[in-house]
Amino acid sequence: MTSALRLIGRRLLQLPVMILGISFLVFFVMSFSKVDPALIALGESATLEEREAYRVDKGLEGPLLVRFLAFLGGLVRGDLGTFSARQQPVVDEVARAFPITLQLTFLGLAIAVLGALTLGVLAAVHRDRWPDQVIRVLSITALSTPSFWLAVLLIQGVTLGLGALPASGPLPPLTQDPGGWLARMALPALALAVPVVGQLSRVVRTAVVEELDKDCVRTALGAGIPRPVVVARNVLRNALITPVTVLGLRVGYLMGGAVVIEIIFALPGMGTLILNGVTNNEPNLVQGVTLTVALAFVAINIVVDLLYVLINPRIRSV
Repeated sequence: MTSALRLIGRRLLQLPVMILGISFLVFFVMSFSKVDPALIALGESATLEEREAYRVDKGLEGPLLVRFLAFLGGLVRGDLGTFSARQQPVVDEVARAFPITLQLTFLGLAIAVLGALTLGVLAAVHRDRWPDQVIRVLSITALSTPSFWLAVLLIQGVTLGLGALPASGPLPPLTQDPGGWLARMALPALALAVPVVGQLSRVVRTAVVEELDKDCVRTALGAGIPRPVVVARNVLRNALITPVTVLGLRVGYLMGGAVVIEIIFALPGMGTLILNGVTNNEPNLVQGVTLTVALAFVAINIVVDLLYVLINPRIRSV
């Protein structure tokens, strides 16, 4: 068995434990809510007996562990409960909103990776010269810029007629209108990606500089191999190991930031959904959204770990 397979096996074995722990943590925190789900579901006209019967039927009575087991049983069946007086399933709302959050997260991730690779490699190739100094100033500025503040600036720019991309309005489906979808998502994704570009570009720059200083790279350059070829084929492959590790830690930031950015840009994603849940006193909705985002964060980080295995040949060795 190779080291890569052992690493993958450990990650897969840890996954059920992490899911169980996250589920209990979210359930435990939401158990402190003072909102009565029976009152929300049945309305103020319901009698005490009807509310009690509802709580018993939904497993809302008894000790915390008993209620958690009932919640876990529903989770296994794909049941996150209901919300509002119309008894709408939480899972239906999550299924509608979650793809939008994922789309925003991965579009922001794509912009962050493209921008960081471009700036980081340029800074490393021209280190200690004016392009490196300019990129350093830009990266520090981007890193210190909060996403929500940049989002407000972008919206103000559109309001003043300084931008051609829409900052509000309906979101066209990606499969039906890719151009309209990209135009509507561009500003939120840019606001989300800029701080990550600032941090990741410095990591890429440091990693590429370390690779350029190695004897094997100097030998290849001395043998007459064009510098762009050496950088693309040899330097980048080894230099990407550290940035990928850092990127895995930033994916959670991107997803959490996407929830906030959605509210600012009025996107119908998980951020808007959790805001509606808090505003309307819907604990089941808040619980379902929080749990889904947390589990998605765990799954994405496992995927990043597997990607790290594919990039780093030393881990794939026996």
